[in-house]
Parts: sequence; structure tokens; C-alpha cells
Amino acid sequence: MVRVRQSHSSGYHGGETVEWLCSLGLSEKRIGALLECAAWLKQQQLDDDVLEVRTGWEMVEILADLKMDQDSLLASLLFPAFEAGLLELAQIEANFSAPVALLLSAVQQMEAIRTIPTSVKQGADGQQADNLRRMLLAMVEDVRAVVIKLAAQICYLRDVKDADEETRVLAAKETNAIFAPLANRLGIGQLKWELEDLAFRYLHPTTYKQVASLLEERRLDREQYMQDFVAAVRQKMLDAQVQAEVYGRPKHIFSIWKKMQKKQLSFEQLYDIRAVRIVTERVQDCYASLGLVHTNWRHLPKEFDDYIATPKQNGYQSIHTVVLGPQGRPIEIQIRTRQMHEDAELGVAAHWRYKEGGAASKTVANDEKISWLRKLLQWQEDLADGTDLAEELRTQVIEDRVYVFTPKGDIVDLPMGSTPLDFAYYVHSNVGHRCIGAKISGRIVPFTYQLKTGDQVEILTGREPNPSRDWLNPNLGYLKSSRARSKVQYWFRLQDRDKNLSAGRELLDAELNRLNLQIEAPTKVLQRFNVNSMDELLVGIGGGEIKVTQVVHFIQSQSPNHELPEIDPRLKTKPLPTNKVKSDVVVQGVGNLLTHMAGCCQPLPGDAIIGYITQGRGIAIHRDDCDQFKTLLDSHPERVVDATWGDKYASGYEVDIRIVANDRNGLLRDITSILANEKANVTSMSSSSDIKAQTAVINMTMELYNLDSLNKLLSKISQIDDVIEAKRFHH
Repeated sequence: MVRVRQSHSSGYHGGETVEWLCSLGLSEKRIGALLECAAWLKQQQLDDDVLEVRTGWEMVEILADLKMDQDSLLASLLFPAFEAGLLELAQIEANFSAPVALLLSAVQQMEAIRTIPTSVKQGADGQQADNLRRMLLAMVEDVRAVVIKLAAQICYLRDVKDADEETRVLAAKETNAIFAPLANRLGIGQLKWELEDLAFRYLHPTTYKQVASLLEERRLDREQYMQDFVAAVRQKMLDAQVQAEVYGRPKHIFSIWKKMQKKQLSFEQLYDIRAVRIVTERVQDCYASLGLVHTNWRHLPKEFDDYIATPKQNGYQSIHTVVLGPQGRPIEIQIRTRQMHEDAELGVAAHWRYKEGGAASKTVANDEKISWLRKLLQWQEDLADGTDLAEELRTQVIEDRVYVFTPKGDIVDLPMGSTPLDFAYYVHSNVGHRCIGAKISGRIVPFTYQLKTGDQVEILTGREPNPSRDWLNPNLGYLKSSRARSKVQYWFRLQDRDKNLSAGRELLDAELNRLNLQIEAPTKVLQRFNVNSMDELLVGIGGGEIKVTQVVHFIQSQSPNHELPEIDPRLKTKPLPTNKVKSDVVVQGVGNLLTHMAGCCQPLPGDAIIGYITQGRGIAIHRDDCDQFKTLLDSHPERVVDATWGDKYASGYEVDIRIVANDRNGLLRDITSILANEKANVTSMSSSSDIKAQTAVINMTMELYNLDSLNKLLSKISQIDDVIEAKRFHH
């Protein structure tokens, strides 16, 4: 449950209470330094009843639980007032040590982390990219800045409990998007759970109260039951002469709710409502304890996980098992060593030790905890712009990972959905450029194969670099990571400009011809993509800097005949039968609201969209890369709401396509394989052959959903051997 600290209670009097500071387990030296800091704050007219000072003391309590050093405690006490502009960095440096001032500056740079979710969705300008790079530097130089920032976020979440609902929800979403995953990535479970519980409390207040009341409802019976079980386990440990600490572990409301949702279980069916932790001194004692538990109580095999033998991606280690206790009630048991317990609760903070009163002496026992920070800093030179950097950082922090092996047995971790080409570019740029094939466990696989954890990847290379521009086409699925894409883009930028111009013209003409579009307003197109001439635009497309799909989307939206009908006008307007009234756009999970398509960007089905609450005209729906929307976001961020395409657009529309190819055996089989893989629903098909010319023409009518679906399908069919063209067809 959400933790209630002394520093957050009404009777707390800040640092004046020496007994309170002693209760935190701090040394006399640290207590003295904090009291001196409190006295100095009073000289600056910042007494303990000032909100920023009170927040500082709460941060001190959080960091004391994490066993942080003296400089960190002083920085946390000063940070809220410093962030609010009540203190200057120069005066802090003059009255405290230089490391404290540097640490405060690093924490302040961490503010750039708030731009990550919006940067990924809306793009990042040069200043945002620079902020992100400086934040990465601060994180790598001194990881304590990250921990202090996480503590500050906990305090912020507590402070907004009486604010309006919009403020609470925005704070909770920000926490779920960045801060809780960051705490998890650094292995600081103690802060991760508190951040998630507070965010859950604001996002789902009714459900939160229901789960909390269920926990409280039978608390006395459960506590007595657990006391008896813990006593029995302790006795078994004593009898076997296994040194171990046994106790009931705290319950976290968010994790309880998440398991209820994931496993479709009721509250009473959950295993970790009754939970015990066994902490030993040695790894062998962990397995001895497991044997005693399984010998004396029946266990459930499906609920057993050994994270000691196979740690989680953030380094977490423990043995998890579920046994049936008295009266057949399931009890979850975690078994770990004391060092593993510290790692799980304190994460990266458990591996940093600092000398008292002197220069920082950093010793990292488990460098993998922060190695991803260093990787990102190294990768920033490869990334093309701020958008890529923000996306890469967000990917590294939040998204699931896959772990694969090199032929020599080294482990490589990549984003979920990565391909052999992503792996090749991870190894080295030249390996990616010269990649001509890949083997998984000795078996040849296509470049679009999605890697799975445990795969052993071998890259086959040629003598000369020969990347393909198709690798940059997101519809074809060759590359997942922005790092790999940026390397391919950079390679093409170095090639001859004339080749890029020719390739860009070929790509754009092919897409426009395939979709029966033409450029009606070239000046607007050039302004939209910030280029001075059509040749410059084509060079950008050919070099991979500008995505051809974005250009095609914009060209279509600028068509003078373009209106805002109910369906995508680039598809044939024959809606499939439906007996149900459906919503155009769903705003924050609610359909049938008053919405209209913004005239500045004119979003179409398949575009990523977002809503903006107007005055008197309902909700305007923008593309999330709309330039005007970015201006509105800066002016009134509180009016922004999430939006998605509704069921009306998801019902599908019919479109006719024509495929012309050299006639050969197996052609139809290859085409239908693509259709099956893309889950395209073919409603009719006819074909004819020209025996003299040895060509075949195949006409198909199929159900599709938007331009992207059509474009992706036609791109893949065009890749089939002997296919001359595949394009949309008008009768």
C-alpha cells in the first residue's frame, strides 16, 4: 500500500526533532550536517513550515531508507527550494561543498526527462535534443541524481493529492510513462512500488479503494494466519540449522490489481495476498530453504520461478514459489540472500558508496545496473536527431527487451521486435552495411525475422557494403531500432547526391503512382518538410532522412478535392455492411463525442492522432506530428486529450488492386502467402494470362482499413520475384 511517512504527517516538525532523525538510522555526523543545513535555511527565511523545506525533509527520509550518502541527503534537503528559485547555485556552493552544488545541478538537468513522452510522439527540436543529452551526461556522471529525482517525484505525487483531477491524472500518467519504469530499470523496487501505487490511486481511484478495502477487510485474520505460518517456517529453519530471517512481506495495491487483471482472478484467488520472505546469508542457504519449504508444504509447480539462476533484465534475483499452507490457502514465498534483497530494494543505490566528508569514491559492484546509460551516451553520436535520441531513451527505459547470443556466447539485449539487421548494426556499423543474410541457431532466416530471447544469431557478410533503401521502409519491417535506422540513413547521406536524387524520385513516383496521387501544391510540401526545392526533397527521400510515407500522407491531405468524409478517400468508398452505429473517434475511451478534424493537418484513418479541447467547437482531432498542434500544446497543455480511431474506421472498406507479373509456376502461391501473412481479407479475385508475352494480370478486391494497410501490402507484393507492378486499380 502507499507508504505513510512521518515527514508527511501533521505533527511533524522537520529537522528540529533530533529523535526523528535518529529513527532514520543516520549517523551522528549526517544528523549534524542536516541540522546545520536546516539552521542555514532558517537564515534564508526558509523555516520548517515552508512547503519547499517540508518537501526537502520528506526527500531526506526517502533517501535515508536507501542508505544514501551525506551529500545526497543535503542535496535532497536543498533541492525543492533550489528548484523553486528560492536559492541560488552560487550561494549553495559558497556555503556547502562543491559536490553538493554539482549534484543539485545534475538533478536539475534531470528535468529533461519530462520531455521524453512528448518528444517521441511529436518530434524534438534541437534544444530538446540538447537537454536530453545533458540529462544523459548527468545520469552517467552521477547516478545519485536519478535517485534524488525519483524521490522528488514521489513527493510531487503526494503534494497533488488535493489538486484538481486533471493535475493528478497528468502527474500519474507522467509517472507511469517514465519515472516508475526508470526506477524498475535501475532495480530500485522500494521506489518503484510507491510510484506505481500513487499513480494507480489517481488514475483508478475507485478500483484502488476497492482493493485497499479488501486488504483491510480481513487484515486481523490474515495477520494471525501469517504469524502462525511464519513461526512454523522459522522453526523448520532452526531445526535444520539454516540461518535465515523469515517475515511477512508488504503488499502493493498496484501489483495486486495487475495480477487480478492479467490472470483473470478474483481477490481471494491471488497468491501474494499472503506473502512471506526468507532472507539468507548464502546462496546455498536459499536452495536449502527451498528444499525445507517444499518438503513440509505442498507447492504449485506452475508458480515456481528461479530468478537466481536466470536473473531478470534489471538484475533482480530471488526464488519465487507458492505453497499451500494450513487450510489449503496459497502462500507466495520469496527466497533470496541479503545482498539480493538489498539489490532488489535499493537497486543501483546499493552499489554506490561514498566517503564521508571527502571526495566521492565510487565503487560499483554491479555495473550492469547503469550500463544502459553509458550505452545511450555512446549511441548519441550515431543518432540522426533529437527525435531518435528521445525514442531510443524511451525504448531503453520502458519497452520490453529480447536477449540473444552471439556465436561466441556473448549476450546482446535489443528492443522487442528487433530483427537480425538490428543485431548486425548493434555489433558494428560495417557488419550491418555488409550484411547479406542471417542464421538463427544454424538456420537461415529472412531479414524481417523477429528475434526471440535465447536465439543465437550469426550474421553473414559480403565484401562490400550494400545497404538497401528498403530497410528504411517501416512497412517492410526490416529495422526496429532508431539506432540502426540512423546508421543506414547516414550511409546513404554519404553516397553520391545524384544517386540519392534518382532513388528519391523513383521512390516517390512509385508511391504516388501506386496510390493514384499527384502533387497539387508543391510549395506547401516544401514548406512542410523544410526544404528549398523539390530536388532537395527527393535527395532527402533517397538518403532516408525524409520518410516517403510522410510525404505521401501530406500530399494527399493538401489535395484541393480533399474533403473530410467518413472514410479514407484514398480507398474505394464501398463500406462493408454493418448493423451497428459506430464511433468516428474515441476520446480517452469515450466515443460519440463532438469532434472535428483539424483543418491544419487533416488526419486520416491510420494516422496517429491526438485531441485538443476547443472553446465551443468540441474536440479538434490533430495528427500527433502537426506543427500547429505543437504550438497549442505549449500554450495549453491541459487541453490535450488522448484520441484513437473508432470502430467506424475499423470496420474496413473494399479496394481493388491489380498485379502485373511474369507468368511462372508458384506465382499465385507467393502472392497468397503475402496476403495470409498480412491478414488481408480477399473478397474476389480474377486472373488472365498472355501466353505470347508470358505475363499474368491478377485483379483482386479486398477489405482494408487505411492507406498504410494498402501501402504495406502493395510494397510487399512488389518485392515478390517476377512481379512487374502492384498498384491500386480503378474499373
